[in-house]
Amino acid sequence: MREFFGFGGYTREVEGYMSWQHLVFVSSLMAIMIAAAVILGIRNKNADQRTKNRVLMVSAILIDAFELFKIVLVCIRGGNPLGWLYDLPLFLCSIQLITIPLAAFSKGRLKEVCLDFVFIFGILGAILGTYAAGNNYASYPVLSFDNVISGITHSISGFSSLYIVISGMASMKRRNIPYSIAILSFFCIAAYIANVTLDYNYMFLMRGDGTPYDIVFNLVGGNPIVYPISVVLLFFIYITAFYFVYYLIAGKRRGTAKA
Repeated sequence: MREFFGFGGYTREVEGYMSWQHLVFVSSLMAIMIAAAVILGIRNKNADQRTKNRVLMVSAILIDAFELFKIVLVCIRGGNPLGWLYDLPLFLCSIQLITIPLAAFSKGRLKEVCLDFVFIFGILGAILGTYAAGNNYASYPVLSFDNVISGITHSISGFSSLYIVISGMASMKRRNIPYSIAILSFFCIAAYIANVTLDYNYMFLMRGDGTPYDIVFNLVGGNPIVYPISVVLLFFIYITAFYFVYYLIAGKRRGTAKA
């Protein structure tokens, strides 16, 4: 257990990013995530909003509980009471620590906007935080506290995203697009300020760190101005593309239903 939690540092050999151990582990998480979302989403598709929302409430509690446990243990393990400064919810995936609870426990327009935001970015975060997490799987053993907790929280984000759309909780109204952009912009600005202050790499706005962001970093030659702007623009492009594909699929379904 001491080795699993990383007290004193991990002594096991790191299997490596994209090793078969890495792929089997994250694929298992994704399979569980998809199966749970499909089963619960279909079961609650015709249920009332209160029943649908209960699943999201449990997801919100679980994701924040796991993350809080991780932060406490990391601070204890490192002997640094300020270690939480390097675990702020300022990664693209970590925004769900705030938006999933808001989607579950808020009401009205705020709930609607957060539901759409979780739907849009939850599944992306799940993929980036598992299959594309070269920063984690190149540094820690696959079955280690850091990777297991990260895998669980990212899977909960992906589950919430799929459950929201399958159960019919997503509105995807055009009027919510500016709000999704505003939420993302706020966190990007906060992440950049934190990066400059703490010399860190929230939202991967400073460098790629072994993730797919390295592609962008290398394309712009690591330019400290062009690179973060390019990353943020990619986020905005993703939002636009997501809405386009969603409306395209929704339009085809309506056409098929009329036929």
